[in-house]
Amino acid sequence: MLTPNQLYQVLYDNMGPQYWWPASNNIEMMLGAILVQNTRWNNAAMALQQLQQQTEFMPENILKLTHSELQTLIRSSGFYKSKAATIINLLTWLAEHHFNYDNINKFYGEQLRQQLLAIKGIGSETADVLLVYIFKRVEFIPDNYTRRIFYKLGYSNTVNYDKFKREIVLPQDFNHQDANEFHALLDHFGKCYFNDKDMEHCGFLQPYFIR
Repeated sequence: MLTPNQLYQVLYDNMGPQYWWPASNNIEMMLGAILVQNTRWNNAAMALQQLQQQTEFMPENILKLTHSELQTLIRSSGFYKSKAATIINLLTWLAEHHFNYDNINKFYGEQLRQQLLAIKGIGSETADVLLVYIFKRVEFIPDNYTRRIFYKLGYSNTVNYDKFKREIVLPQDFNHQDANEFHALLDHFGKCYFNDKDMEHCGFLQPYFIR
């Protein structure tokens, strides 16, 4: 059974760097992390395009929108009412901290994940994504694709996000860029493998699958 470090190396050797997150700035990255939940990236991308055209991803412009206006702009992402509320909640919280990510990171320290989870609409996966991609933390992000991959590799208890996260220990020498890359590689592999889009390209991991 592959260790997390071995899995990272196999994925990286076969797929190379992914250069994630696909965003021009932090605001677009965070919006994408919310909008992509429970939908395909193409649907989230359409919502992002609408937001860019109307707000230029300026948080003050987004916060000036009414709930109805924001919901209309992100409708393509699905669950648009709850996602609009989450966007407003997160941007409002960040505005209270003047969008100073370094200061937020230092101020909350080890309590930052819990603070993010306290923002209504931010769940475990989104919190971990923000920790890695915005706050440069080292976190394991066991999203749906990742848990399905680990299950096929022989790992158990992969059904629940938080329980499985506690079981996986990343290598001690991992930095936030490694955590970034690991998540990106797992997600890209999952999209190819589980959606049957590029089985030949993803076949390199099949010899390690025991399920």
